[in-house]
Amino acid sequence: MAKSQQTFNKLEKEKKKLKKREDKRKKKEERKANSKKGEGFDSMIAYVDEYGQLTDTPPDPSKKLKVDASSIEIGIPKKEHVEEVSSERTGKVSFFDSSKGFGFIIETDTQEKYFVHVSGVLEEIQENDKVTFELERGLKGMNAVQVKKV
Repeated sequence: MAKSQQTFNKLEKEKKKLKKREDKRKKKEERKANSKKGEGFDSMIAYVDEYGQLTDTPPDPSKKLKVDASSIEIGIPKKEHVEEVSSERTGKVSFFDSSKGFGFIIETDTQEKYFVHVSGVLEEIQENDKVTFELERGLKGMNAVQVKKV
């Protein structure tokens, strides 16, 4: 006579599965019984008023604004082309290293310090020279270009 293929462990697992199914069915019936028939999708809708607050009442149609879809810009707004002020400025060379090819100029009016590279120098300059220069936007700020001795 052959032994049964069902072991105690298999029976326990089967009982647990059946119990889970039964619990799930009971919960589903409970939810159906507790849900109110009149409420459904409408009770789940939330509206945003003119102040950005969530409410359960629909907004007043008289306060509705008409927005032209073509006027909405998605992304970063385009930069307007602004012409650089290329007027000549005067200053004094506070530091210049000719072996490295760069230095700094302090403007006489605003006392601001500007970087100068040897490629932007028209005449040879040294420290404490009075110079005229123009400004150009560089990678890290404004750079002095077209530097000439006064």
